[in-house]
Amino acid sequence: MRLRNAWLVLIALLGSAPLWAASPVTSVDTLDMGRYAGQWHEIAHLPVSFQKKCVGDITATYALRAEGRISVHNACRTADGARIAAEGVARPVKGQPGRLQVRFAPDWLAWLPLVWADYWVIALDPDYQWALVGDPDRKYLWILSRAPSMDSALFARIRSRAEAMGYDLAPLKVMAPLD
Repeated sequence: MRLRNAWLVLIALLGSAPLWAASPVTSVDTLDMGRYAGQWHEIAHLPVSFQKKCVGDITATYALRAEGRISVHNACRTADGARIAAEGVARPVKGQPGRLQVRFAPDWLAWLPLVWADYWVIALDPDYQWALVGDPDRKYLWILSRAPSMDSALFARIRSRAEAMGYDLAPLKVMAPLD
């Protein structure tokens, strides 16, 4: 009888695990960095320690560099109204369109693998007006837009894409107005 109960519990646990049915996290098939470059407004994100002081007006600006890397400038407004910023660099992952690695550590630490984080564009508007960015471990997620606000119906569709890939969006923080 105990063995049967153990099997029932195991089956129940496996049946309720949300990641079992989730699509794998994949990056977009093509990414034109020339079109992706420029300023993006963050609409929403999963909470991360390095954004804990940000309360609004969050932007990410990307600029192509001569050696093939991408300059990253992240900025936001804090509760006291101040603006804070972080400078970083991204590098494309060879042979993997839509996949970058980004670091905000100083250049002299660039040789350490641990300072580089996955930055995958996992969904992208054909006209490069919005982007869904995440990582393969589903720890990080950002919904970005060229405009400082987003249509609520579009936001719901993008959110559904992330949920289909197994992202837990219960803690998602919406940081910009939804129209």
